[in-house]
Amino acid sequence: MSGPRIHPTAEVSPRAVIGDRASIWHHAQVREDATIGPGCIIGKGVYIDAGVCIGANCKVQNYSCVYHGTTLEDGVFVGPEVVFTNDRYPRAINPDGALKGDSDWEVGQTIVRYGAAIGSRSVVLPGVTIGRWALVAAGSVVTKDVPDHALVGGNPARLLGWVCVCARRLNDALVCDTCGRAYGRAGAGLAAVESAAAR
Repeated sequence: MSGPRIHPTAEVSPRAVIGDRASIWHHAQVREDATIGPGCIIGKGVYIDAGVCIGANCKVQNYSCVYHGTTLEDGVFVGPEVVFTNDRYPRAINPDGALKGDSDWEVGQTIVRYGAAIGSRSVVLPGVTIGRWALVAAGSVVTKDVPDHALVGGNPARLLGWVCVCARRLNDALVCDTCGRAYGRAGAGLAAVESAAAR
């Protein structure tokens, strides 16, 4: 298969750009000017808002909502029923009682970096960057930036530890007991270093 696979019940705007080998499943909605990269899987009932950018080989699981202002880099995993919000000061109406329009609010920008994973039923507030290979535990509320390789969880989400690219928790020496990869501090997060076994 080279072109995208779009289920007949999905609603995909003709103005959306869908990459090769992408799959869009039952009852999903993809709005105008959204971009979904090659190899992505968009699950049942997912909502992809206007202008959202999703990189290659991402998985967005059933009933997640990815609202305007959100960018997912390549290889991002979004668990079922995750919500990416985009307004820190939500109101349906202005102070005069008039219904708010597009010009009455500012879209918050959210970025999820390469390889990161967001656990089921998490909520991500606008203006947040989730770092490369980070892991957000299920049911978390992410209110601030998450460093590369960080494991965060809770409401609000807080640092619980560090994770490998294989998603396993690192030990106190920042080495993965499962695959042997080793890490060192890099800014607020971690980066891979040469393991003892590879020397």
